[in-house]
Amino acid sequence: MVKNNSTKPEKFEAQLFKAADKLRKNIDAAEYKHIVLGLIFLKYISDSFEELHAKLKECKGKYEGADPEDQDEYKAENVFWVPQNARWSYLHSRAKLPTIGKDLDEAMEKIEKDNPTLKGILPKVYAKPNLDKSSLGGLIDLIGNIALGTEVAKSKDILGKVYEYFLGEFALAEGKKGGQFYTPKSIVKLLVNMLEPYKGRVFDPACGSGGMFVMSEKFVKEHQGRIDDISIYGQESNQTTWKLCRMNLAIRGIDGSQVKWNNEGSFLKNLHPDLKADFVIANPPFNDSDWSGELLQNDGRWEYGTPPTRNANFAWVQHFVYHLAPKGVAGFVLAKGALTSKSSGEDVIRKNLIEAGLVDCIVNLPPKLFLNTQIPASLWFLSNKRHGFNGDRKRDDEILFIDARNLGHLINRRTREFSDEDIAKVASTYHEWRNKDGKYEDEPGFCASVNLEKVRELDYVLSPGRYVGLAEVEDDFVFSERFPELQKEFENQLKEEAELNKRILENLSKIDYKE
Repeated sequence: MVKNNSTKPEKFEAQLFKAADKLRKNIDAAEYKHIVLGLIFLKYISDSFEELHAKLKECKGKYEGADPEDQDEYKAENVFWVPQNARWSYLHSRAKLPTIGKDLDEAMEKIEKDNPTLKGILPKVYAKPNLDKSSLGGLIDLIGNIALGTEVAKSKDILGKVYEYFLGEFALAEGKKGGQFYTPKSIVKLLVNMLEPYKGRVFDPACGSGGMFVMSEKFVKEHQGRIDDISIYGQESNQTTWKLCRMNLAIRGIDGSQVKWNNEGSFLKNLHPDLKADFVIANPPFNDSDWSGELLQNDGRWEYGTPPTRNANFAWVQHFVYHLAPKGVAGFVLAKGALTSKSSGEDVIRKNLIEAGLVDCIVNLPPKLFLNTQIPASLWFLSNKRHGFNGDRKRDDEILFIDARNLGHLINRRTREFSDEDIAKVASTYHEWRNKDGKYEDEPGFCASVNLEKVRELDYVLSPGRYVGLAEVEDDFVFSERFPELQKEFENQLKEEAELNKRILENLSKIDYKE
């Protein structure tokens, strides 16, 4: 069993996932994630409940005279009420019984019934015939060894680390489909650190599993802000992903009541039509061709031009702009093609956005950051406060371009991520450029502050590489010193290729091929 009191946090999360994944057997990762994350959620709320239940039972201090079976006592402490037969201790005692799947589904039903904010979001998938009940019992034993909802566990954010790690690993296991509900943590962190959502309404109309909201709340906490100063609004078209999001928010005590689900999506059914957000932060689907654009040709959101029916990139951009407050800012991920595209009037929309003074900053991203696509991507930052308000300097005739393609490091062959230092470098560059008393300077090959006249000369193309130039390279290459390093790199590459070829041949030999 994995015990969190004897393992370092990083290794603990990986070990826990590895152990849980062994119990998956023939179940698809897309289905299994709901089974595991549902149990983690149940363990968390049960731990929180049991800890408060014990304090109420003692009847000491502020709990003197309290009734441990009064649901209002738990509501007052922002703790979910867990009925007797849904508590982890009860379910754990029945983990080896063949009826454990039915017991868990009934427990989820009871919790939803007694906690209206959870209605319709908890998984009831444990009684399915394809779920091996001995493996389910093993999973309960595994999760039963972790303290998740106690005060000590909360202070160490054990739940947050486990939940985030599991979401990321399931997204990797699912590949393209998994990436639809999960934006890599380092991308979310970069967006949040650049936008600095200290106070106001935060909106994500393609919210997936809610990572943008969680990171916004975490950012405020880390900077000694008040969580109550932030309110979140969101929309998600995939119901199972929406349920993951609501659980993700609930376990962190974040109000998710304004995070809505509908299967028609944000374009056809905008569930926050009158919202004007202080911050829009999003990672919408890249180059979406199935967004019903033909039904929305005269939509009021298309202030800067009607987006093409076969690509939703600039529909998303204008949807974000439509929901911005008078001093609102937006940061979002977009396919890199949107920086240069001239098809179906996209160049006209881009030009109109630039001439309206909305485009504040563009960040070129390196490859392999995203789990679900190899399409090159960029970050866009739009702002309604480029005229010198709120401590910012007047910059409505400038755009900051940052080329971050050389940042980040590979964590495996397929995946790259930004380090905290990379995130700080990009975010501080933007803040220094934006602030009235900032000490910004152009850095060849990395960043450039460009006048709109130059952007007009280049036909409103927004690729940072066109503006930042080449990095200055010091001529310190000594062949005699570098040759052994280059030789070693070449040898390692040959070894990797030989190993790959060996595995391919082994797999081919296992194929029972008949003419």
